[in-house]
Amino acid sequence: MSVQATARITAVPDGRGATALPVLESSGPLALRRTRSPLAPYARVTVVGAMTAPLGGDRLAIAADIGDGARLTVDAAAATVALPGAAQDAGPATYDVRLTVGEGAELRWLPEQLVSAYGSELRMTTRAELASSARLVLREEQILGRHGETTGTLTTRLTVRRAGRPLLDQQLAYGPGAPGGWDGGAVLGGHRAVGQLLVVDPDFEEACPESRLLSPTAALTRLAGPAVLVTAVAADARLLRGVLDEALRVLTARD
Repeated sequence: MSVQATARITAVPDGRGATALPVLESSGPLALRRTRSPLAPYARVTVVGAMTAPLGGDRLAIAADIGDGARLTVDAAAATVALPGAAQDAGPATYDVRLTVGEGAELRWLPEQLVSAYGSELRMTTRAELASSARLVLREEQILGRHGETTGTLTTRLTVRRAGRPLLDQQLAYGPGAPGGWDGGAVLGGHRAVGQLLVVDPDFEEACPESRLLSPTAALTRLAGPAVLVTAVAADARLLRGVLDEALRVLTARD
């Protein structure tokens, strides 16, 4: 039996220089917990998997609304593993993330890896609406197959709008049924870990990092706005995280 669940987060300034969470609504396998933040004055929410998900046919969603002036970090306690459903006709699972970040607000969206297990089919969409003075750090990591197995079918789409205008819209597809060449030398070149790090910062209006290679398998791209996108592939999750963590450290050094 498939699961339908939507978790919700609302963050607002508490009037004392910190961030309050008036809405922290868990649902189904998406359990939200307020945890201690190492970065003041950010509040922190950790997503804890309450059951195995997503399975074929599941419909999962998280909506986060970051009010004007609020600061929030959202992370996860463990990787998300997409698995095949019990019923062969269950269809693909979907996982939708909706982020809204207000004026002067900051969101760090830093989930753990998404693992596409053999036989699974997942369609994931992430949409962010940013005010003109909002800041966003968003990391996505996809691991194609568990140890010793081939990948499932995974389609991801990341769409970001700033002040009502498009900033980024990209779609990636891997595994059976994906367009030919997805595993070739011009795309993954045999690697099984792929990730993106998006940093949107109004300070980049004055001085934005230039596009450049970070390593033989990682690149920083300056976007048409105060934002940069780091894209990397690696042999495994550990190596991928190392590249993205170093890029995050450099790009947010002001913090």
